[in-house]
Amino acid sequence: MRVVVAGGAGFLGSHLTDALLERGDEVVVVDDFVTGSPDNVAHLSSHDGFELVEQDVTRPFEIDGPIDAVMNLASPASPKDYHQMPLETLAVGSTGTRNLLELALGADARFFMASTSEVYGDPHVHPQTESYWGNVNPIGERSMYDEAKRFSEALTFAYHRTCSLPVRVVRIFNTYGPRMQVDDGRVVSNFIVQGLRGEPLTIYGDGSQTRSFCYVEDEVRGFLALLDSDVVGPVNIGNPGEFTMLELAEIVTELTGSDAGIVFEPLPADDPKQRRPDITIATEQLGWAPEVDLRTGLERTIPYFAGVLGDVVG
Repeated sequence: MRVVVAGGAGFLGSHLTDALLERGDEVVVVDDFVTGSPDNVAHLSSHDGFELVEQDVTRPFEIDGPIDAVMNLASPASPKDYHQMPLETLAVGSTGTRNLLELALGADARFFMASTSEVYGDPHVHPQTESYWGNVNPIGERSMYDEAKRFSEALTFAYHRTCSLPVRVVRIFNTYGPRMQVDDGRVVSNFIVQGLRGEPLTIYGDGSQTRSFCYVEDEVRGFLALLDSDVVGPVNIGNPGEFTMLELAEIVTELTGSDAGIVFEPLPADDPKQRRPDITIATEQLGWAPEVDLRTGLERTIPYFAGVLGDVVG
């Protein structure tokens, strides 16, 4: 296939691009590098099947040649980024998504929407199934991300129903691995960086809130399984292993050799108290399940951050 990956120079998008090229697809990465980085795809510059287009997807654009699939991963995804760019986040979720839907429609291509577990908000149903409508504050301090993704889903299904556009919608649960930004504000990268720097690990709240962490290779495998299937979705792709923030801090402290301890800060507004995916649809209809446990994934991720921090210090 020839696949357009919007946001393909980001953390998840670059790993997806690697996987598509490895299996023989051609990839056109579209990215404006606001949160992604050319460094994430620099190793692909000489690959015959790779093309990089610098483009803001909220502005109209065209891609020359045939297109078989459009995969929309274009959005700020870390708390630091979407809090600094609330209007841009809402724009990419609305106008950007519509431009990409139109690109897919015009090319008679399949459209893949990367949504998020944040559409469930601070859930009253646990674990979260795809049929749960969520508990989201539409005007809260993190609503620019939650509601942008909820609108993206609504827009995607409107095109599916109105224009008969073939679509696939994935809901992503906390994903981690190499190429995450050092300062992106997500808990895994925060803890690893603080541990490697010998700083106390910062926990917001009392540390009892939970998350389910999926290693990036598992996540991308789930993306491809959904893309290649006849399942419309939405489909939860995440690791159902559930950990408190204190449990995560203990593992990272051990693996980084940190002895600086933990400090506690107030819990941010609307921060979900628990998060765990029900992956029944993914396992039964896609044949997908995560393979990398949290400790193993962290052991693969920490050397990446150590290298980046070493470069920064050097």
